[in-house]
Amino acid sequence: MNQYQIAVIVGSLRKDSFNRKLANAIVKLAPPDFSFKELQIGDLPLYNQDDDANQAQSVKRLKGEIAAAQGILFVTPEYNRSISGVLKNAIDHASRPYGQSAWAGKPAGVLGASPGANGTAMAQQHLRNILATLDMPTLGQPEAFTHVKDGLFDEAGDIGTASKKFLQNWMDHYVAWVKKHAV
Repeated sequence: MNQYQIAVIVGSLRKDSFNRKLANAIVKLAPPDFSFKELQIGDLPLYNQDDDANQAQSVKRLKGEIAAAQGILFVTPEYNRSISGVLKNAIDHASRPYGQSAWAGKPAGVLGASPGANGTAMAQQHLRNILATLDMPTLGQPEAFTHVKDGLFDEAGDIGTASKKFLQNWMDHYVAWVKKHAV
C-alpha cells in the first residue's frame, strides 16, 4: 500500500481559526494510507524578490516540506473577498525564484470555512486562479464552501453529523484526485 503525505496549509494564523478547526477535523475522514502535516507559514518574512538568491531558512523549510508531500490541502479563510495576505505570502515564497517552484505538479484540494453563508467561495475562486498559474492540478468538484454554524463540529471538534456525509464525499474525491495525480 502506498503512503501519501499531504501538506496542509491553513491561511489563518488565528489560534481559534475556523479554518484550522476544519483542517484538523476533515483529515480524520481520510483513509489510513493518507497522513497530514500542517505547514507553518506565520514565520515567513514578507516576500521580496531581492531575497530570491538567499532565501530565509523558514522559506527553505517550507519549500522542502512541500517537495516531500504528494499533495497539498489548502484551507483558506476569506479576507475582503479573497485569500489572506499570509497565505499569498507563503504561495509567493514557495513559487520563487522563477523556475524553482515547489508547487508545480502537486495535486491540490481547496476548502474553506466562514460564518458567512458564502463559506469562502470568493477566496476559493481566487486561490484556484493562483494555483492554475502554478501548474497545480486542483480538484474542481465537489466544491466545499463551508458555512460555520451550530453542528458543523461536534463537542470533540470532529465534523458533526449534519456535515459529515457532505465532507466525507469531498474527502473521498480529494483522495482519488491525489492518487490520480501524485508524482
